[in-house]
Amino acid sequence: MRVYKPEWRCTFSVNEGREETSGWRERLAWLIRSLADKLDGRGRTIKIDYNVIPHLSREEVDICLGKGFAVTQSLLTQLAHQAACEDVMRQAKAELFEEHPQR
Repeated sequence: MRVYKPEWRCTFSVNEGREETSGWRERLAWLIRSLADKLDGRGRTIKIDYNVIPHLSREEVDICLGKGFAVTQSLLTQLAHQAACEDVMRQAKAELFEEHPQR
């Protein structure tokens, strides 16, 4: 009887800027990304590198990335809601947030 063993590999990295050892092409690409961020005035440019074996279609990768960003959106929304509630509490009950409560 033959035993089959599935083999795969997946690497994933997200960069917000060039690495110190980057070549001229990467430096130029990050310069253009930085310029685009300044022109746009908001947002954040990231570069996603991935290598998946066996090969996945670009559509499959895009679906996974989209789902990941949807989760990120949900987490940021929850965090913003919590921060807004804390701000209201700090305004309404500042004494609860004092470092050294007065007695």
